[in-house]
Amino acid sequence: MPKKTNPPASSRRKADITRREAVKVAGVTTAAVAMAAGFPRIQKVRAANSTVQYGVIGTGGRGQYHLKHFKSVDGGKCVAICDIDDANLKKGLGEAPDNPAAVKDYRELLGRKDIDAVVIATPLYTHFPITRDALLAGKHTFCEKSLVFKADEVHALRQLSNDRPKQVMQVGLQRRYSEFYQTAKQMVEKGMIGDVTHVYAQWNRNPGWVYRKNNWRLDKTKSGGLTAELASHQVDVADWMFGHHPEFVVGVGGIDYHKDGRTVYDNIQLIFRYPKGQKMMYSSISTNKHLCMFGGTRTEFGEVIMGTQGTIEITVGTDNEPALGLWFYEPGPKVETAGKTKEKAAASSATLLSTGRGGRALPILLAKDQVSDQDGFLSKEMKFARRWLYSKGVMTPEETRNPVDIQLDAFLNSVRTGKRPLADLEVGLADSTAVILANLAMDEGRRVFFDEINKMGKKA
Repeated sequence: MPKKTNPPASSRRKADITRREAVKVAGVTTAAVAMAAGFPRIQKVRAANSTVQYGVIGTGGRGQYHLKHFKSVDGGKCVAICDIDDANLKKGLGEAPDNPAAVKDYRELLGRKDIDAVVIATPLYTHFPITRDALLAGKHTFCEKSLVFKADEVHALRQLSNDRPKQVMQVGLQRRYSEFYQTAKQMVEKGMIGDVTHVYAQWNRNPGWVYRKNNWRLDKTKSGGLTAELASHQVDVADWMFGHHPEFVVGVGGIDYHKDGRTVYDNIQLIFRYPKGQKMMYSSISTNKHLCMFGGTRTEFGEVIMGTQGTIEITVGTDNEPALGLWFYEPGPKVETAGKTKEKAAASSATLLSTGRGGRALPILLAKDQVSDQDGFLSKEMKFARRWLYSKGVMTPEETRNPVDIQLDAFLNSVRTGKRPLADLEVGLADSTAVILANLAMDEGRRVFFDEINKMGKKA
């Protein structure tokens, strides 16, 4: 029989690093879950006076989606819905829980004294006037992104909301409520991927929006285009991961492939520059939906968070597809110093031979996969089995709840408790500012600084 040999020391070291770092990654999930614990799952049994009575304004595609997901959220009652379109109103009634009243004028809904809170899912150009009227009517307000459309609305809504501190103002940026994204943020904070220097994000479609009559998203006077409808989600991810807002933005957009009467760009490429030289690179096109992540198993949208010691690939889930999160460890070249092996972040003598091989992806592990002292034998075995399947690529970790359900749950909980939302007014206004200035940068072909918003839309 051939003599049994041990693997080379270098291979053992590489495996040890992978296991050690994997354990560290697993450990941060507890903190990520703690972050979400501010919005606990509501118990089935509640006192009647703790039920939040709400209305939904706008029952098009997004409003219907929220109504459907409210069925999975306890502690609320849908009292009324509103839309100016009869077909949308009928579809909204079909999705809504609790048999609500249906009205066509949102002011009638806001005038009802039995409504505590409203969800606004109308076209972008109507967000500010309806949100303004909702706050003036004393309602707690959840508004879809992008929160506002114009620069003057940034200043007006900030003043209006700040004058009413007891009223909740939440924005529809559901990635803030995702277990995967919260875990990624914890990894960044703990230095798991080193210093985060770049975020790459894309949302590609093929063919994207199709021109038709009354499609407000393709009308520049009513829509922020791809920047508002898609990029807004991912610019918020970059802000969150960097812990800063951008300093300036440059970009190029064009109506190059869909010359059908639309006045918004059919493709955009943006670069946001953050403090310390950090950058977010963004692309949205409408001629190809390939996603350069996850081995091509998903399409359209996702983010890559790049640090000096590792990379996270991440994308939010949908009703039909799970959220995904992968971590790539990035060891530096090894150098010998005083008889010890250390890793060096960079080497001036690096060659294609020494830099061309990538590492194996590790899954971002969620709390349900962590083994604790409280687990019984079968529970531990199931967790070990799942983790083994993850390592073989047979399974991937899945979030316990859809982030949309969590954000709606969180909104109702904030209404009851006054707790500040994760996606609050300032998060929403920063996101809208990025949209407004990015579109300006493309329109004017120049570098637009973010402090320009302080003078835009204000009366002299």
